[in-house]
Amino acid sequence: MKTLFEHVDILTENESGYVQIRDGYLGVDGATICYIGQDAPADAYDQKRNFKNKLLIPGMVNGHCHSPMTLLRGVGSDKPLQTWLFDYMVPTEDKLRPEDIRVGTQLALLEMAATGTTSFSDMYFMCDETIEACIQAGMKANIGRPVQCFDESESYADSTRAQDSFRLYREYNGAADGKILVDFAIHAEYTCKPHIVKAYAEDCAKLGGRMHIHISETASEHDECIGRHGKTPTQFFHDLGAMENLHLMAAHGVYLTDEDIAIIAEHHGSVMHNPTSNMKLGSGFAPIDKMVKAGVNVALGTDGAASNNNLNMFEELHLASIIHNGFNTNAEILPANEVFAMATKNGAKMQGRENCGALIVGNRADIVAIDLDKPHLYPNFDALATLCYSVQGADVYMTMVDGEVLYENGAYLTLDYDRILFDAKRSIDYLY
Repeated sequence: MKTLFEHVDILTENESGYVQIRDGYLGVDGATICYIGQDAPADAYDQKRNFKNKLLIPGMVNGHCHSPMTLLRGVGSDKPLQTWLFDYMVPTEDKLRPEDIRVGTQLALLEMAATGTTSFSDMYFMCDETIEACIQAGMKANIGRPVQCFDESESYADSTRAQDSFRLYREYNGAADGKILVDFAIHAEYTCKPHIVKAYAEDCAKLGGRMHIHISETASEHDECIGRHGKTPTQFFHDLGAMENLHLMAAHGVYLTDEDIAIIAEHHGSVMHNPTSNMKLGSGFAPIDKMVKAGVNVALGTDGAASNNNLNMFEELHLASIIHNGFNTNAEILPANEVFAMATKNGAKMQGRENCGALIVGNRADIVAIDLDKPHLYPNFDALATLCYSVQGADVYMTMVDGEVLYENGAYLTLDYDRILFDAKRSIDYLY
């Protein structure tokens, strides 16, 4: 199936950066972008769609999420992270069943598809349910089953979490024509013993890939790690081999030191910035400007719906565009083009999806259409400024993944909205 979008504004790229084409044309052939231009292409198309007053952009990449936690939305609000996690999250999570994980993920997919997310990186458990939900919905996802260990006497051979992580990798990595990628994951320093980290990292390094870890999210986490080990969380994981032949995906990084940032940059790692979650939990402001200057690949994420409390990447884009200006009293510290890249191509790079994250001929057709026919989006002199400072998640008109439309004009084409809400209510009644 070949589809041509006509008379549409397009945010594409060339060697100089982002370029806005007005009243142009974008062609999709199967799962791939086959044409972008100001003039109509000569080739024939199976269908032509007039998208006047729409802006086509690359899909949002949610770099850090715990999708089944939609079922915990609003639980433990207004508490610091450690209290929120251990007093509110863990007791409820202990009750979760496979069917709850599946519908929690589906609820997240409804929200993400409607707000322009085409791919996300997830860290949770019972991952088969999340993966199957994503495959059915046509959503791209990087899935990691986090390894944890609270008992010093637990041997690596007895780590069912590590075994499950490798099983998922064997069974699902590359599934659904590459839409599903399986990452390795360690929850955090404070939830995993060093001997497990070291042994798991060694086995992961043999396979290569990506390592998803919460790192220096709060001051207490950072300082207590130094107290326990005489080194920061970044140094702790580095010294135990968690960056050896692995692309580090460090979630949060609020309290990274200059030395930490240099280590991550040296190993070509990524940091996932989660501005809403960091502010809601009172964690602080990550030194994103330092990371960018050091050459760290910075992506954006929502975190879970229990600490955000939504999965709207346009909200993260907006906040990341403004909070660092205010915190650093510098309106030029993070230009709109850099922040938009964090929400799109930087996230795709972090996920190992080199042919995603930008509207370029030959790339995968992960495309979002923004409805510009809104009072708060007029006039649109600068597409990047409009996207970072004006667009809301509700302005998303269409979300397409690999050429397949998942959501358009309020309608879900691959998700059963009524059934998901019915099942979600059943899970909520059980959990609470």
